[in-house]
Amino acid sequence: MKKTKQIRLIEVKSEIGAGTRGASLGIDAIKIAAMDYRSDFFKVHRSINIPDDNTALFGVIESRYAKRIRNVLKMYERVAAAVRDSLKDGKFPLILSGDHSTAGGSIAGVKMAYPDSRLGVIWIDAHADLHSPYTSPSGNLHGMPLAATLGEDNIENKVNDLDYETIELWERLKNVGNISPKVDYRDLIYMTLRDFEEQEGYLIKQHKVKNVTTSEIKKTGVTKVCREALKYLSHCDKIYISFDADSLDPSISRGTGTPVKGGINEREAADIILEFVQNERVCCLEFTEINPTLDSENVMAETIFEILQKVARQVEII
Repeated sequence: MKKTKQIRLIEVKSEIGAGTRGASLGIDAIKIAAMDYRSDFFKVHRSINIPDDNTALFGVIESRYAKRIRNVLKMYERVAAAVRDSLKDGKFPLILSGDHSTAGGSIAGVKMAYPDSRLGVIWIDAHADLHSPYTSPSGNLHGMPLAATLGEDNIENKVNDLDYETIELWERLKNVGNISPKVDYRDLIYMTLRDFEEQEGYLIKQHKVKNVTTSEIKKTGVTKVCREALKYLSHCDKIYISFDADSLDPSISRGTGTPVKGGINEREAADIILEFVQNERVCCLEFTEINPTLDSENVMAETIFEILQKVARQVEII
């Protein structure tokens, strides 16, 4: 008999790691979609709200190559504590976040809850998010959560000279939870990755990181690629899944900060997540980068909400 998991919704309305404004509104857009569907999802599943530092957006940017890193560090610590406590309470953290930067905090929280467990990460995203402040062309922290998780500086491809304060804050970011690295490259799988810079490509090639492409998903089928992914991570005790809205093709919706052609459709996205979440090792799921200010008629939020409903109803995570 399938073991059920009780959801604990965690809302993270932070967008300080992004370069485009509006991702902080994504969670409320999902709630509006729920109202339009006359769903009681957010009544049944009460949320924990993580305080954000979005007022920093009105301040001066102190670090050119790691914008608002001091505030992002605070978010990492807050999110990590909420995820850790949820897991220790026997709950399944389902995180709705603004921009992708705080996913590094989510992973830190899983590792803090299970310090002796080997953690796998399935990163469903158009982008690699493997930059560090030493390589980032933009300085936006939402392009760095995996580098922080992997304890990666990528000095070999350094293009930016950092000041002492940025270096110190980056080290603290990597070491949230007093564990670094939290994940090994062998324990990382990309899905739908199709847009990354040369510096990130170097790391992907060097460490032979597995990427399940959109074409592979369409050709082989969701069930098979998901089973192969879980088999690839068979040595991992726990698995965290991050779903960035830009993994979806822009033909569905452009309601995300960095849309890229060649993504999956909404049915494939739902089926992928449903396949994974049924595995007992999957202990945390995150949806991120929904930006209704870039959307038309709230399509992206409605799409994500439909997936949330399916997760709750069909997999019985209640």
